[in-house]
Amino acid sequence: MTEDTLRIDRSAKTLRTLALERMREAIMDFHFQPGERLVERPLCDQLGVSRSVVREVLRQLEAEGLVQMVPGHGPAVAKPDLGRTDEIYELRALLEGLAAKACAAAATREQIALLDAALEKLVEAWASGAPVEVMRATARFYEVLFEAADKPMAWEIVNGLNMRINQLRSMTIASPNRREPAIAEMNAIMDAIRARKPEEAEAAARRHVETAWRIARNALRRGAV
Repeated sequence: MTEDTLRIDRSAKTLRTLALERMREAIMDFHFQPGERLVERPLCDQLGVSRSVVREVLRQLEAEGLVQMVPGHGPAVAKPDLGRTDEIYELRALLEGLAAKACAAAATREQIALLDAALEKLVEAWASGAPVEVMRATARFYEVLFEAADKPMAWEIVNGLNMRINQLRSMTIASPNRREPAIAEMNAIMDAIRARKPEEAEAAARRHVETAWRIARNALRRGAV
């Protein structure tokens, strides 16, 4: 991503929404590095928006955990914290496992067809090699899964947790040799759901999160993020 690609086009969406989406992507793509200061004036120029819009965007990103306020320096890209990251992945494994279990037990044929279609889009996203596209497709797959499981509140929690570690997730997706194992893990979840095997679906969903968790933890310990 270059500075020119940060600039947003005018459309039906509000400038704030467009700027927020573009900044999220820039952080997830490591256009801005962990710990890097986010200075308002250059951001205004790069995004093509006013300072008030930039301030609103930075406040929202701070609420999402992607930006942190550094005393004496102002806003900067948040640096992942190992303890908090462990807790987030632990909660994700629990909630995604429970949702997969409920989905395998109760999903209709129509919902399973929607999951199959979402998984196909996810495989296509992996082929693109773009972490942001993979995360979008993954979010859609799990949105359908949690809906089929009738667990909307759990999905809201998981979605919020993911926002706090999206930069770290982007790094794990881009890890060498991650594509094929990740696709195999997602297929294992779907195989168990189609076979109506709730415990196997739960175990497969937990394994998927725990594998990503190990990659993320190792990266943090190496100081790669």
